Amino acid sequence: MSVADVTTISLSRRSFLTATSSLLALGAAGSLLPGAVGSAFAADGTKEVLGGSHWGAFWATVEDGRFTKIRPWEGDYHPSEQLPGVQDVIYNAARIKYPMVRRAYLENGPKAERDSRGDGDFVRVTWDQALDLVAGEIKRLEDEEGPWALYAGSYGWRSSGKIGNPQVMLKRMMNMAGGAVTSSSNYSKAALEGIMPYVLGSIDAAGPQTSYQSVVENTELIVFWASDPYKTNQIAFALPDHEEYKWFEDMKKADIKSVFINPVQIESCKSLGGEWVPVRPHSDVALALGLCHVLLTEDLYDKDFINDYTYGFDEFAAYLKGEGWDKVEKTPEWAAELTEVSADDIRALARRLVNGRTMLVSGWSTQRMQYGEQWPWVFVTLAAMVGQVGLPGGGFCQNYHLYSQGSPSSDAPNLAPGLSTGTRQEKKEWPAEKGAKVIPVARIVDMLEGPGKPYEHNGEAHVYPDVKMTYWVGGNPFHHHQDRNRMRKAWKKFETVVVQDFQWTSSARFADIVLPATTTSERDEIEQVGTVSKRAYVAMKKLVDPVFESRTDYAIFSDLAGRLGFGQAFTEGKSELDMVRETYEQAKSTADSQGKVSMPDFDTFWEKGIVEFEIPEKNLRRVKYAEFREDPLMNMLPTPTGKIEIFSKTIEKFGYDDCPPHASWIEPVEWLGMKDKTYPLQLNSNHPDYRMHSQLNATVVRELYAVADREPCVINTQDAAKRGISDGDVVRVFNGRGQILAGAVISDDIRPGVLQVQEGGWYDPLDNADPNTLCKYGDVNVLTIDIGTSRLAQATSAHTCMVDVEKFEGDVPEVDVFTAPAAAE
Repeated sequence: MSVADVTTISLSRRSFLTATSSLLALGAAGSLLPGAVGSAFAADGTKEVLGGSHWGAFWATVEDGRFTKIRPWEGDYHPSEQLPGVQDVIYNAARIKYPMVRRAYLENGPKAERDSRGDGDFVRVTWDQALDLVAGEIKRLEDEEGPWALYAGSYGWRSSGKIGNPQVMLKRMMNMAGGAVTSSSNYSKAALEGIMPYVLGSIDAAGPQTSYQSVVENTELIVFWASDPYKTNQIAFALPDHEEYKWFEDMKKADIKSVFINPVQIESCKSLGGEWVPVRPHSDVALALGLCHVLLTEDLYDKDFINDYTYGFDEFAAYLKGEGWDKVEKTPEWAAELTEVSADDIRALARRLVNGRTMLVSGWSTQRMQYGEQWPWVFVTLAAMVGQVGLPGGGFCQNYHLYSQGSPSSDAPNLAPGLSTGTRQEKKEWPAEKGAKVIPVARIVDMLEGPGKPYEHNGEAHVYPDVKMTYWVGGNPFHHHQDRNRMRKAWKKFETVVVQDFQWTSSARFADIVLPATTTSERDEIEQVGTVSKRAYVAMKKLVDPVFESRTDYAIFSDLAGRLGFGQAFTEGKSELDMVRETYEQAKSTADSQGKVSMPDFDTFWEKGIVEFEIPEKNLRRVKYAEFREDPLMNMLPTPTGKIEIFSKTIEKFGYDDCPPHASWIEPVEWLGMKDKTYPLQLNSNHPDYRMHSQLNATVVRELYAVADREPCVINTQDAAKRGISDGDVVRVFNGRGQILAGAVISDDIRPGVLQVQEGGWYDPLDNADPNTLCKYGDVNVLTIDIGTSRLAQATSAHTCMVDVEKFEGDVPEVDVFTAPAAAE
C-alpha cells in the first residue's frame, strides 16, 4: 500500500463520504444559479444558505433547523475534501454541550490537586456558576497578585470570520480587567519572523508574493524547497478560493521545470512531474551553502546584484572558503557528506540556477528546527547570489504554500476586524522583576517551569513571570506544543485553566473549567474570499441556532465583562450583527472613496449573501521587490543599510553563539547525521493532508486517512522490512520523551531513515496517572523536542527529533478521545 492508497481503506461510513465527495465534484453544477441569493427556500421550507470556513465557502442545506447537507460554493476552483467536517463538527460526539467544571476544582477552587486533570471527572454546572468562577478568579488574581499572574497568550487558528475572533476578545477583556501576560509570534514561522527583519527589513513571508501569472509567463526553473503548495493551500484564515490550483495546472502546461528538495516525494512533486531530491532532513542549510560555494568558486554569481543590492557579502564569502568562524570550507563534497546529495548533483543544480530564469520557493518546515533562523537567511543569500530578485518570474518566495499568496488581487479593500484588543488599564504598576509582559509563544513550558528565570530573546534580556491562571480560546495547545509529557507536568503549575471551545479536545480535557462555545455556523459573521485575491465578501449568516447550551464567544466574553464591571465598555453597545454591518460599511466607504470597485449597501449584500469583485488586468503580473531592483536608492529596504543584509552588524553585537551574524551551518542536537544515535530514525511531523492542524480530527473526515483507527505513520520500505512491519499494522513510535501508537503505511515516497507522522492528532493518553504513558491515537508532539531555535527567535524546533518504531504487540487499546468524557455526554 502506498501513501496514496491510504484513502482506499474501508470506511464504516463510506456512503456519507461518497455522497459528499460527489457533491464536491459537482463544483459549480449545484442547484443555485449564479443569480441566487444568500438564502434560497424550497417549497417545503428547506433552505440553502451561503456559509464559509477555513476550507472554503459553501452552501448549507438547512432542514427543520438542522444543517443536513453541504456543497461547495460554485466559485471555488478546487473544493476541499474536508468540507464535510464543517457540517459534522456541529453534531459530532466530541461536541461540548454544557458548562463543565473539574470535580476537584469545583470542591476546592484554585488550590485543588492537579494530578487528576485529564481524567474526565467533570461536573455539569450552570452558566452562572461557571462564569462566576471564571470572573471571580480573574478578579482575585488581578487584585491580590497582579496582571503577571494571568496568561492570555491564547494561540491557535480559531475559526474564519472578521468579527468572532475569540483571542482578540480575550485580550480585550483582560486588558480592561488590568492586563495579562501575552505571547508573540507563532509556531508556524517564528524563526523566519525573527531573522528576516534583520535581512530584508520585513517578515517577507506575509503579504502578496510574485504572482503566479508572472511565474507562468517567465520562469524556466522553479525549485520547491520543503514546500508542498498542493496540500497546504487547501486552507486559509479567510475563505480560500483555491485559485492557485489553476495556476499550478498552467505551470505544468508551460513546461516549467521543477525540482523538489524534500525527504518525502510529496503530492506537489508528483502533480507537477518534478524532480525529487531526497535530501537528508535538517541538512538544508548545508546544501544551500554547497550551492553558494559553487556559485562563488566557479564565478557564476551575479556580482552586480551583490554589489548594488546587498551588504556583507565579503564576510559570507570568506566563510564559504573556510576562512570564517568555523574554518571549514563549504565545498560540494562537504555538503554531500551532510546531505547525502552527491557533490556532482550539487554542482549541476547550482549551474542550473543561473542558466535561466529561476524562482526559488521555500516552505517553513526548514525553519521549525534547532537553529531554524539559519535557513531563511541562507535561502535569501542564495537567491541574492543567483541575482534575479525583483525580475518577473525570478528571485525567491517564502510563501507560495499558504493563503494563495501568488494570486492576483482585486482592488477591493481588506475587511477590517470587528473588535480591537484595546490597551491595558494600568490598575497596577508592572515592575520588571515581575517578569515579561510578552513571551515567545513556543516558550510557554519554559515559563511555567522557571518563574523568575532569565532568558534572552531578540537581543534583549527578560525573566519569566510567575503565572497562576490561563484562559485558552480558539486553539489547542495539547496538540501544537512539543514534548507532551514535559508539558503535562508543567501544566500543573497553573492553578486555574479555563478552556472555551466547541470540541472536547485534549486541551479541554486538561482544563478546570470548560465553556461551550458555538461554531461559526451558529453565529453571524463576515469574511473575504481570498486572503490576497479578495475575490468576494461573504455574508456568513447563522445557519442554525446554537446547539445544547453553547453560546457565541462574544456572548460569553460580554457576560464575563459585565461581571467584571465593564460590560458596556467591552461591547460598546454593539451586537455581533452590528459589528458585521460596521465592518462591511467601513469597507464600502473606503471603496467609494477610492472609486475602484462598486459595492451595494449592507442590506442588499446581506440579503444576497455575497459581493464579488473582478481582478483587473493590471494586477495579474505582480513582481515582489521590483521597485527595489529598479531603484535601490529610492526604494531602500528597511534594514540599517537599505540593502539585503547577508551579514548583520546588529546580530553580531548580540554575540549569540547560536545565531552568528551571517547564515551558517550549526549541527543540531538530534538529526540523522549525528554519529551516536540512540534512536535511528528522523521524525518528519509535517502538516496534515486532511486537517487544519487538529481541527476536524474528530469528524467524519478522519475516515479518509486513519489507519487502524489511528494517525498514519509512513515508513520507508527498507526500514519497515528490517522491523517486520507491514501495511496496516499498529506500530509504536518512541524515544526518550514519549511513545505513541499509529497505523503503518509502507512507502518508497519517503527516504530511508525518515519516519512521517503528521501533526495535529489528538492526544489520547492510555493511563492518565503515568507520566510517560502511551498516546493511543498518535499525537506526534508526544515525541518532539521542546527547545528554542536560538536566543534570537526562541521559536519551535519540532523537526529536531529522532525516534524508533516497532510493531505493537499485545492487545491494542481502543481510541476514545473523539467522544466527550462520560460525565459530559
